[in-house]
Amino acid sequence: MSAEIPAGAMRFNSDSQKLEYWNGSAWFQVHTATPNLANVGGPLTVAPNANDPTPGVRGLFGGGQLTGPNAVSDVIDYVNISSTGNAIDFGTLTEARRWVFGAVASRTRGVWAGGLDPAINSTIDFVTIASTGSQTDFGEQIDSKATYGAVCNETRGVFGGGNPAASSSKTSGIDYITIASTGNSLEFGNLKEATASLCATSGQVRGLFFGGYTPTVLKTIQFVTIATLGDSQDFGDLARSNGQEGQACSNATRGICSGGTGPSPCTDIEYVNIASTGNGQKFGDLITAGTSTMGAVSSPTRGLISTDDTNEDDIEMIEIATEGNAVDFGDLSVARDIGSGCSNGHGGL
Repeated sequence: MSAEIPAGAMRFNSDSQKLEYWNGSAWFQVHTATPNLANVGGPLTVAPNANDPTPGVRGLFGGGQLTGPNAVSDVIDYVNISSTGNAIDFGTLTEARRWVFGAVASRTRGVWAGGLDPAINSTIDFVTIASTGSQTDFGEQIDSKATYGAVCNETRGVFGGGNPAASSSKTSGIDYITIASTGNSLEFGNLKEATASLCATSGQVRGLFFGGYTPTVLKTIQFVTIATLGDSQDFGDLARSNGQEGQACSNATRGICSGGTGPSPCTDIEYVNIASTGNGQKFGDLITAGTSTMGAVSSPTRGLISTDDTNEDDIEMIEIATEGNAVDFGDLSVARDIGSGCSNGHGGL
């Protein structure tokens, strides 16, 4: 019998020509490309570097609802996750929309799909994260929906559940796109049951979907293998009952689920080990109860969580490798809620 491999061990794979590390249960490739932006390709006196001079992973927040019942936003703004401070204007979506609960990203592209504007929308569009500017058309979702969860790796974006038509209906459908190309989404599989208002996050292999409602508020955690096709499988349960409209983010090993509205707004933050299965464990608390917000974005070390205060513009920060309460990071450039975020340094990359 071979000796047990210690977590963190490294090897060179001669077949893939890649350096790999052992996370305790599987080998993962070590990527040498950096997600750090700013300073790249231009002087500090020229935008966007003039506004963002410190290298770091970039997090983008797009869409959402402004103050008022039908005031829908097309704003995209961004933050440097390695620093602290307020978000900076990036550009606009191709169409203003809200209830966009999931966005996906590779190291180069950020992609938003679906939403409500005011009807359910099937539009998929994308931006190049290293630049600033408005979105470009990508394609259409085969299952138009809002309030879905989204997971991704460098290659594929996967959208699960949501409201496909009216707010009273829900879907179990999962569809996917290839992020580096353009085109309509394709069928992937199904969640365990028709679910809306769930949140989701990714490791390099797995995508995790947290909670939602059916209309019963769920504690369920389920997962898919992003590179394959098929239905979701059971992972475990959240420790709390507030599994509706939470925010999720990750690094390569930990998935974080925070906040939520149902049955009442909460400040709880939980974590799971993405490579295993099991129930959520207490991480800490948000400063403000996270209700219908602009989602969460992450780097390999930090998670930024949009929370819902009086002005709906707060961004809070956690250190993913530790446990503890969130601290203030800054504010969105425009106060709004029920949109979503992505980054070029999340756990799926």
